[in-house]
Amino acid sequence: MPHFRLAAAIQLSLALTTLLALGGCKIIKTPTAEEAAQAASGGFNPARQVAEIWDSEVIPFLQTRAGPFQEVSALSKSDLDAAAAKYGHKEKEGSAPWTFAAKVSGTIVKAQTASRAAYLDTDVDGDGKADLRIQIGPVIKGTAIRDSLDFVNFNEFKNQIQWAEFGKAFNTHVNGLTLEKLPRESLEGKHVEALGAYPLPSPGQPALLTPATITIGG
Repeated sequence: MPHFRLAAAIQLSLALTTLLALGGCKIIKTPTAEEAAQAASGGFNPARQVAEIWDSEVIPFLQTRAGPFQEVSALSKSDLDAAAAKYGHKEKEGSAPWTFAAKVSGTIVKAQTASRAAYLDTDVDGDGKADLRIQIGPVIKGTAIRDSLDFVNFNEFKNQIQWAEFGKAFNTHVNGLTLEKLPRESLEGKHVEALGAYPLPSPGQPALLTPATITIGG
């Protein structure tokens, strides 16, 4: 009989221990792939960062900073310092070129839409010749929109990789918001309006503008 009582006491003790252990457990939600990636990167989420500032900061900044492309381009050729002070921006660190904010109003003289890096060669002075090239994606070269903004800088980011991902996030955002919705057929001869940014081109090369807003026709 004593052995029976001892065994019963042990079973009761184990049961109580199990209940107490279960009472201290918490059910943890399985993170989504995005949440897991964000946790792994220390909370860095460039797509969300860009989306949060796009309407409230990016577009208002470009609207205020940009000049008509003809004026920006002409001034950058005659007086780079004056153009940089009025329309441009570049990081103090590194050797990146000046990036200028510009408004475009012109006529499409050539549309290259077969490539994923599609573009519109655009005439803004009415002579029938292209004065600049507007990227319409989905592949967008460079990080002109990021580089035109004076309220973001490299030192706010952990490393060069995060800075690069932040720049690409602007391209991805404008592509999903606007560019992928643009028509791709019969574009030559149509009017185009755009607000965006472009890096100072090499001599003899066309300016390559990344639009933040763009409309074709109308």
